Amino acid sequence: MPTSLQLREVTPDTFESAIGLRVRPDQEHLVAPVVKSLAEAYVHPGVAWPRLICDGDEVVGFLMAFFEIDWTGKGTDFRSGLWRLNIAADRQGRGYGRFAVRSVAAEIRRRGGTRLTVTWHPGTDGPEAFYLGLGFRPTGETSGGQTVGVLELD
Repeated sequence: MPTSLQLREVTPDTFESAIGLRVRPDQEHLVAPVVKSLAEAYVHPGVAWPRLICDGDEVVGFLMAFFEIDWTGKGTDFRSGLWRLNIAADRQGRGYGRFAVRSVAAEIRRRGGTRLTVTWHPGTDGPEAFYLGLGFRPTGETSGGQTVGVLELD
């Protein structure tokens, strides 16, 4: 995995690179475009944590995380996790997704959390194998038709 990887905030200088990021055409139905994620971050201030995934000065991906949200709306199940992950079509398979998940896990740990939650579209064309390969396990729940997975953080 490249050693020059880092997460950066989306700024006016990086906005165009962020919204220009595209996943492969066969993945477009699996993840919202970055511009939608940024709009959601705007209307959910303090909840969404959008970040660019950069290899040196190059934007290679985007992630959006959340921390301690009320998952069920009942005040009894607070979760942190990965809300979105978009890796540029021509940059996939190079470890950027793994870096993103590990970075979110580190931020959750830094904030005192012990579990990372993620959702994915089920099926052979979805990212299930990627998440399972990182150690996520399905919880048996669904959210909006997506599989809910959890990674216990040690």
